Amino acid sequence: MFLSREVAVHALAATLNRALAQREREGRPDSGRAPVARSLARGAGWSVDDVICTLGPGDRPYEERHARACLALVAVGAFGYRSGNARALMTPGALMLGATGACFECGHHHAAGDRCLSFHYDDAWLDEQAAAAGLARDARRWRVARVPPVRALAPLVARACAEALAVERGRTCTMAGPASGAWDELALELALATLQVVASGKDALAPTKPGAAAARVVATLRLIDETPDEPHTLASLASSAGVSAFYFLRTFSAFAGVTPHQYLLRARLRSAALRLAADDEAKIVDIALASGFNDLSNFNAAFRAEFGASPRAWRAAQRERHLARTSWPNAAQAAARA
Repeated sequence: MFLSREVAVHALAATLNRALAQREREGRPDSGRAPVARSLARGAGWSVDDVICTLGPGDRPYEERHARACLALVAVGAFGYRSGNARALMTPGALMLGATGACFECGHHHAAGDRCLSFHYDDAWLDEQAAAAGLARDARRWRVARVPPVRALAPLVARACAEALAVERGRTCTMAGPASGAWDELALELALATLQVVASGKDALAPTKPGAAAARVVATLRLIDETPDEPHTLASLASSAGVSAFYFLRTFSAFAGVTPHQYLLRARLRSAALRLAADDEAKIVDIALASGFNDLSNFNAAFRAEFGASPRAWRAAQRERHLARTSWPNAAQAAARA
């Protein structure tokens, strides 16, 4: 059965939306104060949680501390992040980085709620893996607070979201004991790829502060994420934001870390990747059209450039990972450990 746009686009947002609705029904100002974290997997030196936060514009940010090195992949929502002197707007597809022991605040000045896949690493483990990968000593720690949605990390971001969606839809199980192979590989690959991106210095961002411009960017991000298949253009997005195309392009790029076109393209490709991972029967051309592409050849080229594989190969790889997790004796062992 073909996975509809509503299912593909909003599947990762479903749990967050239910949590936000529950908080509104309860009417308690503090009911959404502490984010809810569900353990997805853990291994020697690392762990990953699915974190739901229902804070909104009416909630005051409060200071927290990173217990271990943190790499949080934003799956849904947008929020402000402050760590030391660094301020950044976190957006879907971006990575929030934090060093062990660092204090930080997350604020939802413009929209309520977010969902992140939060990876945590022991410093010794991160050092060991980075050294084995040949990274210089000064490149084995995060040196920025955020990495925006960039092509170098796109395949890993899509894989992580697909794994989370599989858990959400009951196609695989969470691991309370030793890690499943999929999360084990992702934790390592994502850490090393992020260290390499940070070390390159190409995607370091200048500090940003909340304000009217940030509010317009957040509204645009939500519009794109909810309707990636719509024929959005720079002119139409600027018009929706109520500003000139030049001003919109400049402010969007400054806050989001990518241009509107780059963000729109990656939103469409993530949507397509989730559909491919979740629906084995849908035709690739139908997925391409439903994701906002009007030409199959353009879709294939964009997908390959972003994820390093054709849509067909991507789907096959996800299917193989799913079979490896659920086939006997792996499934029996996973169930025994859960």
